Amino acid sequence: MFVEIRNQASEYPYKVAKLPLNRNLNRYRDVSPYDHSRVKLENSENDYINASLVMMEEAKRAYILSQGPLRNTCGHFWLMIWEQCTKAVIMLNRIIEKGTEKCAQYWPTPKDKEMHFPDTGFVVHLMSEEVQICYTIRVLELRNTKTGESREIYHFHYTSWPDFGVPESPGSFLDFLFRHGPSVVHCSAGIGRSGTFALVDTCLVLTGSVISGHSEGATNMREYRMGLIQTADQLRFSYMAVIEGAKLILPNSFTQKQKPISTDDLEPDLPPPPPPPRPHHTLKTAMPASQDNSIIDNSGHIRKRQREERIAAQHRKSSR
Repeated sequence: MFVEIRNQASEYPYKVAKLPLNRNLNRYRDVSPYDHSRVKLENSENDYINASLVMMEEAKRAYILSQGPLRNTCGHFWLMIWEQCTKAVIMLNRIIEKGTEKCAQYWPTPKDKEMHFPDTGFVVHLMSEEVQICYTIRVLELRNTKTGESREIYHFHYTSWPDFGVPESPGSFLDFLFRHGPSVVHCSAGIGRSGTFALVDTCLVLTGSVISGHSEGATNMREYRMGLIQTADQLRFSYMAVIEGAKLILPNSFTQKQKPISTDDLEPDLPPPPPPPRPHHTLKTAMPASQDNSIIDNSGHIRKRQREERIAAQHRKSSR
């Protein structure tokens, strides 16, 4: 499946990324934004940044997938955030991985509190930081020194995803995804982990066709940024995450949960069947035992008297 998706992916020109003045703005030589989908900076002499706008129209989702900022492009990154009116930044890598810098430190630490980017005229202030087991949530204030305006930016940093790998399980990843909708998404190259994140989110939005549209979604996303989802393991993990996420969104599609039976669901009680027909001489009402005995005794006396009367009548006949 992964090879099929990779072979079906279209190739589009990326001439701007290969211009001499832009070569030192790319983290990797083989990862470039396509010309037709690259994000363009507006208030800059050079409008280039290694970021792509990925449009998933069916899911009504748009993502800006970006490389991890270089030390010389952090100001450009914040300019893009400002111009695109971005509310949230999703970071899927650590600064240092396996001894290699994968991304520049483009936000202030609790110790520094503030960072300045004079090349683009922005100041970033750390307002709060909440550290969880698998991710960290930061609230940043982005201030434009040219206009004096300030905006609040949420920085969601997922810290449990290795480069070229996958998280240990979909659980923590889905928790992160469900809590925070994506806007600008980046890892190191902006294609592997970022592509997986965007694909899972898109498929979960399309819950009605969540399974059937998975490979098609990956192919469509590659029309906007080259090489999205770098390994077969990342594609496999995205399937697992989508299936697990769909179980939470559409539980009845996977397991039929039995709801507790309420008295309203029960059929109304039917009246008991009528008693079997009885002989007419049978008493319908029970009597006390003493009363039963007296009835038996009286009936014996009556029969004895009737027998004596018959004998007396026969004697009278014979005497005549």
